[in-house]
Amino acid sequence: MKQHILIVGAGFGGIWSALSAARLLDQHNRNDVQISVLAPQAQLRIRPRFYEPDVHTMQAPLDELFNAVGVNFVQGFAESIDADLKQVRYSDASGARGSLSYDRLVLAAGSKLTRPDLVGLSEHTFDVDEIEQATRLEAHLKSLKDLPDSPARNTVVVAGGGFTGIETATEMPARLRAVLGNDAKIRVIVVDRGPQIGASLGVGIRPALIEASDHLGIEWILNASVDSVDAGGVTLSDGQRIESNTVIWTVGFSASPLTQHVPGTRDRLGRLHVDGTLKVQGQNHIFAAGDVAYAATDTLGNYAAMSCQHAIALGRYAGNNVAADLLGVAPMTYSQPKYVTCLDLGAWGAVYTEGWDRQLKLVGQEAKSLKNQINSIWIYPPAADRAAALAAADPSIPVA
Repeated sequence: MKQHILIVGAGFGGIWSALSAARLLDQHNRNDVQISVLAPQAQLRIRPRFYEPDVHTMQAPLDELFNAVGVNFVQGFAESIDADLKQVRYSDASGARGSLSYDRLVLAAGSKLTRPDLVGLSEHTFDVDEIEQATRLEAHLKSLKDLPDSPARNTVVVAGGGFTGIETATEMPARLRAVLGNDAKIRVIVVDRGPQIGASLGVGIRPALIEASDHLGIEWILNASVDSVDAGGVTLSDGQRIESNTVIWTVGFSASPLTQHVPGTRDRLGRLHVDGTLKVQGQNHIFAAGDVAYAATDTLGNYAAMSCQHAIALGRYAGNNVAADLLGVAPMTYSQPKYVTCLDLGAWGAVYTEGWDRQLKLVGQEAKSLKNQINSIWIYPPAADRAAALAAADPSIPVA
């Protein structure tokens, strides 16, 4: 009977775990190990692009790629993990339940947007966390043209001035004008708890962000948060009222709740602490990759962020090491010392920085060109060619 590597999740961490495990098995001429990926659909959903229009196109099919490298795909929703029995229970699209046993597990189930218990939040806000929700937002934006002209119709409120909030907000003027016309008196307002624009992103990015916001007409309300939401708008923590038919929530992410089924230490975002090989601390058979892994990127005290930049590399190392663990060969220590930020700022351009202190390297249209390349080419999975796909899964390939 074949030994079994099970990977939960088909996001960036899951895909690259599968490819990297297949690569090491191929290098050792081993065909006695089965790799399976358990996920709701055999497609990579390009989550970093969900703030863009035409969101229904932001996915890449994986069937042919998995077939090319000999990875078995199981369609289903993982519901629980039994670390003692080495078993994952799941349900399929029809609700039928099943279970999968494993010899080694890679948990790569990603992260979710978290919503606080605020009045009206679940009923009256949109988000760009999942493709279904981003598609719902897109349909809503297109429907605005059927409403009477009013401040509420023409105003978008984005709750949160972090990475997702900024990219969503700076894309909104063009998206609104495409629907409402150039003469509409549109407003895009970012509500953020921070004391300054882009406070969480550091001082290097701030001048470009201020310039882009001025150019695009983006308004910022600082030192404030959303207190409640209704069909006609939002009320802020300071009592201020903003009339809006479109409120987009972008604040707060946490690791998949599946991490709660794995005994171990978790950080404040729910991510499992892992060792240098990405094995979950205290577990002999479970590795973690992507947004569920709290992993040191270097020896300087930096840890992987919830980003595809880190998930791709984490997946490559986790897949290599889960296979190495089964084969009894030396693992590789995860290392990703280079960190970059490429922030899309809509029609104004973008900003690109390097290092955890975000040293500014490119701004405006030059950075936008790089952002477009990242979004349209670099983060997509490789073609369904066995040799090329396995070569691309080498953990030593830098990701930045």
